[in-house]
Amino acid sequence: MRLSTRAAGLVLALGLVSAPALAEDLQFSFVNATGAAVTEIYISPVGVDSWEDNLVSSALAPGETGTATIADGRSVCEYDIKTVFDDGDTAESRNVNLCELGTYTVHE
Repeated sequence: MRLSTRAAGLVLALGLVSAPALAEDLQFSFVNATGAAVTEIYISPVGVDSWEDNLVSSALAPGETGTATIADGRSVCEYDIKTVFDDGDTAESRNVNLCELGTYTVHE
């Protein structure tokens, strides 16, 4: 009996850990793994045709990590991400599941 109680507790704990975070505010880490400073980050839910507000308040230097919060009131996890660098270059990633990822890293 004791073994089955532990197994049930383990299944419940794993279910809570593996479930996607569907909170209204989504917080994640953003890692700049490039050689240029990040000056702007735009994130929009997949399927939205325009970029939402810039999440960067001050430039993120090469190698730095910052924390971003998406407080858009939506319960979605998949976003498109546009990163703008201080030299004017841009990088885009599509269909990024930020709930599962927890940390997004932009590479050169």
